Amino acid sequence: MAELPPPLPRRVALQRFGTLVLLLAGRDLAWGAASIVGVRVWPANDYSRVTIESDVALAARHFVADSPPRLVIDIEQLELSPALRELVGKVRADDPYIAGVRIGQNQPRVVRLVVDLKQPVAPQQLSLPPVAAYRHRLVFDLHPTQQHDPLLELIRDRERAEAQAAKSMNDALGEFIGKLEQPRSAASAPGPGPTASAPALPPAPTPPAVATLPADEQRRIDRLIVIALDPGHGGEDPGAIGPSGLREKDVVLQIASKLRERLNSVPGMRAMLTRDADFFVPLHERVRKARRVQADLFVSIHADAFFTPQAKGASVFALSESGATSSAARWLAQKENGADLVGGANTAVKDAQVLRAMVDMSTTAQIRDSLVIGREVLERIGRVGALHKRQVEQAGFAVLKAPDIPSILVETGFITNPGEEAKLRDEGYQDKLVEALFTGIRRYFARNPPLARNRAL
Repeated sequence: MAELPPPLPRRVALQRFGTLVLLLAGRDLAWGAASIVGVRVWPANDYSRVTIESDVALAARHFVADSPPRLVIDIEQLELSPALRELVGKVRADDPYIAGVRIGQNQPRVVRLVVDLKQPVAPQQLSLPPVAAYRHRLVFDLHPTQQHDPLLELIRDRERAEAQAAKSMNDALGEFIGKLEQPRSAASAPGPGPTASAPALPPAPTPPAVATLPADEQRRIDRLIVIALDPGHGGEDPGAIGPSGLREKDVVLQIASKLRERLNSVPGMRAMLTRDADFFVPLHERVRKARRVQADLFVSIHADAFFTPQAKGASVFALSESGATSSAARWLAQKENGADLVGGANTAVKDAQVLRAMVDMSTTAQIRDSLVIGREVLERIGRVGALHKRQVEQAGFAVLKAPDIPSILVETGFITNPGEEAKLRDEGYQDKLVEALFTGIRRYFARNPPLARNRAL
């Protein structure tokens, strides 16, 4: 019988065991195993986004199939997990583009996602490195293959509103005339006694003469004033977060939506939102949206944040050609300009570089007009709450660089201040803030009526 070898010294045994563990771990690392941190779906009319967040960068391939339309995504070096399966339940019934998601282990270490589509899309794939609170993100943006005309939609929206108003007026007038004719009809009906003659109706008043304006003046009155409202952040980018959890992206969307309704109540005015739901819009795309509707004014709405909760007060900013007017303005511009990194802007869009070059051509006239409207708005906001600075500040905000549109950025208050966070959450305070913005905008256009549009889209 062979003798057993003597036992290894404890130290040598531990070394060999450690080597085995490292070899096994190295094999797993070679496979590139990844853990899913979270999955999200952001539906919107502009586009729908699918986000897969993981602890390491994921590699994927995708293609579009027809009959029925679907997007097929193969993610490499990944095992199917319960965290990834949660993506199936993230799809909402009102998603304009995604009907559902199916997930399976297509091959060893390859997971296949099949996104069933409601309409054809042009998918764009992004790989985003860690930033802010996010780890690695694999993103798919599902854009429509045909873009709509936003200016035409605004015009049609105005026509629908005018038609509805005219119908309501005709209905009210018909009801009034019906009430006037009722006594005459009752008096002319046969009765047992002598018939009394119906009282004569007063003669209809002669309509006043309508003054005819010169054609150029009439065009100025009939011209539709378009205002682009830009609720900051959205989707993957929550913006600043208050002490009790109020998110900047939510409160500024509420304020912008209320302001749109207030502006749309004015004949000859129409407001559009750069985002009307919780989704992310890159900074250059916000500028492009405003230019596509030939906006006469661009108002970006935010809620400020600082390291200490004592900072408070609203502010208004315009673009600067030669540096910031204060270190705080410079810091804020750098923070807001970093939104693309957090939200995940697609730098692969073919016209993004052209747009960035375009917005660097901002003119002195645009900045001058921006300061004028900024002072009007700042004065009105100061009657609602505290101001952080009593003059319009300037800095290099990327979102204000439309070369031909007066543009301002409004910080409605410091969401990191507990008192101002409570105000921003309050519906009544929001209404006062909206009325202040509305009045400042109306005063600006009353003093500076827009001329005929001649800029190129």
